[in-house]
Amino acid sequence: MTDSDLEPRLRPWQRTAAGAGLLAADGSIASTIFAEMSALATASGAINLGQGFPDEDGPIEVLDAARAAIAEGVNQYPPGMGMPVLREAIARHQRRWYGIEVDAASEVLVTAGATEALAATILALVDDGDEVVTFEPSYDAYAALIARAGGVHRTVPLAFPDWRPDPDDLERVVGPRTRLIIVNTPHNPTGAVFDARTLAHLVRLAERHDAVIVTDEVYEHLVFEGRHTPIATLPGARERTVTISSGGKTFSTTGWKVGWLVAPAPLVTAILAVKQYLTYVNGAPFQPAIALGLDLPDAVFADAAAALATKRDVLAAGLTAAGFEISIPSAGYFIVADAAPLGFDDAAEFCRRLPHLAGVVGVPVSAFVHPDRRAATRSLVRFAFCKRLDVLQEASARLAMLGGRS
Repeated sequence: MTDSDLEPRLRPWQRTAAGAGLLAADGSIASTIFAEMSALATASGAINLGQGFPDEDGPIEVLDAARAAIAEGVNQYPPGMGMPVLREAIARHQRRWYGIEVDAASEVLVTAGATEALAATILALVDDGDEVVTFEPSYDAYAALIARAGGVHRTVPLAFPDWRPDPDDLERVVGPRTRLIIVNTPHNPTGAVFDARTLAHLVRLAERHDAVIVTDEVYEHLVFEGRHTPIATLPGARERTVTISSGGKTFSTTGWKVGWLVAPAPLVTAILAVKQYLTYVNGAPFQPAIALGLDLPDAVFADAAAALATKRDVLAAGLTAAGFEISIPSAGYFIVADAAPLGFDDAAEFCRRLPHLAGVVGVPVSAFVHPDRRAATRSLVRFAFCKRLDVLQEASARLAMLGGRS
């Protein structure tokens, strides 16, 4: 079979990749900037602040529970919707933290991380031509999944340094063809937390246009001041909201890929019909471990957020001393810095040079923005602070060398 014979078969996949901004100039699938930066960190010996995974383990109780489950033979397929022990723990978690009553048997679905929950939800609920609204910059999986489902991706811009959506933009973008509104708060990559007025506005728009709200709340317990407010707690939201989260960020177990969604039973049924043909099931011994984690005392969650806030402040001080303009995040793993004051107006090029200039790796915020709309984020870089304090202190010292250049 020749390349020309294969071409018609490849075109649908290329259209999907093009819609998500994933095609290289020659039409091939491009490697992501994340893979490129991680490879550059390995090759140069630079400190990798590009990817958002911790370099320390989470609560020992959670790790011990996984080891115990393996030793006890919990190593085969779990139930398709997830182990009852985890689904019940998720229901208790929603009641304990947010006062949301959930039926563990019909309104909770365990997934292979939050990304599979997002994938199954988008593929289940979006048909060709349906519009899906996200805030931009946004987690890069959104665009790819919307394109794969045949949806039309509409975006609401968030602007450095406060990252607050303009209500007029919301009114302009959300309309009668809107099927889903994806709300990521606490937000990646900016660390912004949407205020109550914005959340209420989104609920009103969803009601007006009969849209489903899909929330990405994986940083829910990593808010540095106050508590996270799920949009499902607002009047009129619960019956039209798919709430997505995971244990990876909260318990520093990102490699376990144990996520979940909570939604009205009819939506769960529709999403399960897709999810069962993705991974089917996953992470049997990790599910009871995450269940145990969700029942840990409040202090465990508070301490995790406080430790991250300290790390944020260390890196923020280092970036400021180096000459960056920064946006202080309210939650999450990341801080966004503007390299323009250092004389760099192209963050992608700057990130490729940074390992050699200072021995540190970041990722350009443009990686989280559609190629046609990258001008507003051209000089912005995302750095991860979910690393050991000594690593962040060393990274800050290295970045100080940039200040000496200017």
